[in-house]
Amino acid sequence: MELYHSVDVTLWGSIVITFFFGSLIGFLFQRSRFCNASALRDAILFKSFRNTKPLLVGMMITTFIFTAWVSVGQGNMINLKAGLYTVVGLFLFGIGMILAGACTVTTWVKAGEGNIGAWWALLFTFIGMFLYSFIWNDLRWPMEEILLTNSPRWEVFHFGYGNAQTIQEQTGIPAIFFGLLQIGALGLIYKKILDHEKKVRKHKEKAIPEIGIGC
Repeated sequence: MELYHSVDVTLWGSIVITFFFGSLIGFLFQRSRFCNASALRDAILFKSFRNTKPLLVGMMITTFIFTAWVSVGQGNMINLKAGLYTVVGLFLFGIGMILAGACTVTTWVKAGEGNIGAWWALLFTFIGMFLYSFIWNDLRWPMEEILLTNSPRWEVFHFGYGNAQTIQEQTGIPAIFFGLLQIGALGLIYKKILDHEKKVRKHKEKAIPEIGIGC
């Protein structure tokens, strides 16, 4: 924290740094065509795993680093509960990403490329956030209640905590153990994808008729 506060970053310096890293990330996303939403959508709808494989690898790497960090007592985590609203929210987000054809980051990339559908998606994203801001305090979803008071308002809708630090504290087992279990599960999914792609390649090779060469 002292190191952070000792760095005097001016307003223009913040703008330049933000612009640089934002442009870099946008460039990488545009060139790689990577998208979290398409990684899930394409795997389910089209059996295409081009983005799913790097997503799984990234999840395995970050899971190991995160749980190892928690296991040695580092970090200051925010404990938020998961509940029924999480399931509903993820379901609605899934519908949105299918209709938009991308996640929010890739939608920006597509909008920059001139994709009209992406512009509509961004427009209604901002409209939705603007309208929701009017009812945020009145609606008071359970998640907001936890953020404000650390006491959920509608306990019946909560499933409990599900982060690595909480599991470690309740069981006494280092978080890295559960991280390795998750990495193993993700690794099995990755292997299944490779086996599926290998099977598809063999099937395509057999489907190609042999071409004889005459004398």
